Amino acid sequence: MKRHPKYLFYATLLDSFQDYLNSDKIYSKYWGFSENPPFSEDEFHEKKRLELIDRINRVPMKWEDSAKADRGTAFNEIVDCMIGNRKSDKMQIDRIASPEDNTLCIALRATYNNREFIFPIDICRKFAKYYKGAISQVYTESLLQTKYGDVKLYGYIDEMLLFCICDIKTTTNYSAWKYKDYWQKIVYPYCLGETITDFEYNVLMIKEYSTGNVYETFSEQYSYDADRDIPLLIKHVENLIDFIESHRDVITDKKIFNEHETNNTISEA
Repeated sequence: MKRHPKYLFYATLLDSFQDYLNSDKIYSKYWGFSENPPFSEDEFHEKKRLELIDRINRVPMKWEDSAKADRGTAFNEIVDCMIGNRKSDKMQIDRIASPEDNTLCIALRATYNNREFIFPIDICRKFAKYYKGAISQVYTESLLQTKYGDVKLYGYIDEMLLFCICDIKTTTNYSAWKYKDYWQKIVYPYCLGETITDFEYNVLMIKEYSTGNVYETFSEQYSYDADRDIPLLIKHVENLIDFIESHRDVITDKKIFNEHETNNTISEA
């Protein structure tokens, strides 16, 4: 028997929706005590609403945001190539040699979307060593039953180890448990049928200074519990459905409503 999902949600879209829901907390964190904030709390909430609609409609990101996203993509690809001992088919990756010794590699440079990103070789090796034996970029999907009908959840797992699902993050600003409200840690174990319940966010923080960049690494560990997490996931997905239905008139990318094709079904045993 085949079930035809009514909505298609990729995992990171649930994170974007969470950012919108958390707009008051985000505003308070960065500008709550500012005497001259760049916008009011209501203006910031509206800004996050419009950003979410743009994300749903797959509007190209602003230069600053796309640069950050490309940097994360570049670092992920470097790590994947080192794990798989292969060359990249997505971007140009070159070694940077020491000025004193041409045989000594000190960094890797990735050229992607006409941008160059440089990462110290010791950082790249640290991540690749940790993920030794992992399967990279694993596509996963599953149906979630909601009061509005079936929703297909899908996404790509950065690195899948034997007993742990891992997601690589790059950021310029990190605080403890930064990703605790993100949904990949629930969506991916759910899609895998709970065969792996441990989840890690492995974070590379890059602080940029005039004298050079400073790199730090952090990890956040979570454990998936179906009895606890599936009801939370259903509620969050239903709230997202409420949002997109109330904004249907401004949503131009109909993929989210599964209107882009008629054969998007999942077989059910």
